[in-house]
Amino acid sequence: MPVDTIVWEGGRPGFARIVDQTLLPEKTVFLEVRTVEEMHDAIRRLAVRGAPAIGVAAAFGVLLGVQHVKDLTPNNVVGVAREASAILSRARPTAVNLFWGLNRMIARAERDHLRGLSGTEIVDGLFEEARAIFDEDRAVCAKLGAVGAELIRDGSTLLTHCNAGALATAGIGTALAPMYRAREQGKRLRVFVDETRPLLQGARLTAWELARADIDVTLITDSMAARVMFEKKIDAVFVGADRIARNGDVCNKIGTYGLAVIAREHGVPFYVVAPLSRACAPTTRRSTSRPRASSPAS
Repeated sequence: MPVDTIVWEGGRPGFARIVDQTLLPEKTVFLEVRTVEEMHDAIRRLAVRGAPAIGVAAAFGVLLGVQHVKDLTPNNVVGVAREASAILSRARPTAVNLFWGLNRMIARAERDHLRGLSGTEIVDGLFEEARAIFDEDRAVCAKLGAVGAELIRDGSTLLTHCNAGALATAGIGTALAPMYRAREQGKRLRVFVDETRPLLQGARLTAWELARADIDVTLITDSMAARVMFEKKIDAVFVGADRIARNGDVCNKIGTYGLAVIAREHGVPFYVVAPLSRACAPTTRRSTSRPRASSPAS
């Protein structure tokens, strides 16, 4: 693992341990998040970020709310879970995975309530559900890495944009997962990382975690991508995706569209590495057609 971005520590009761990404790369600080309000703050100020990681953080946030409930009647446990969800939902109203994680936790609590389970059993179920969300994300990341590593030849030089690595997930990432797996397989590789303005996720996060994993990494400005492709220094581009439309169009961090156009013009393979929605089945998609302006980066 390049880094464990978010984990649950201490059993029950326990707390969430997360990397404070606002301090990277200058400082590596792990936060101990022990209350719903602290998790709300961590999500709001981007201490934890990346869609999969936010989904896990949402689940852990609900656990922080219910684990100390003293009145363990079923109605009260479900009520506390809903209150925690309401607080967390205000952290980042545009984060789809935040609501996915919260809705999944509340659906589990309500389903167990309807089954006539006790308050203690409902809390048990919520811990089970949160663990499942965490484990599923790690499994998806691992599978993406295995599939994507098959596309990387020994000695390859790759380019990536923004951060779609371990810092954005509970596992080894999406777009960076094939690089980590290829490295484990003994393949030699070098990675060029776009700085990714305006928040510099590439410069602050991707370069940091690749270097931490002992992968040869070179940071470049966003405007240099065209030049390094022109000089035939890039064998393939790997990026993640914020969303994929039904027709296959990809929405991702601003700058991805331009990168796709440049890659096509220079004959460089362009891979989008992302899990399928809902089914959580991995897919690695290579761009074979001209990028369309109707699928803008976001």
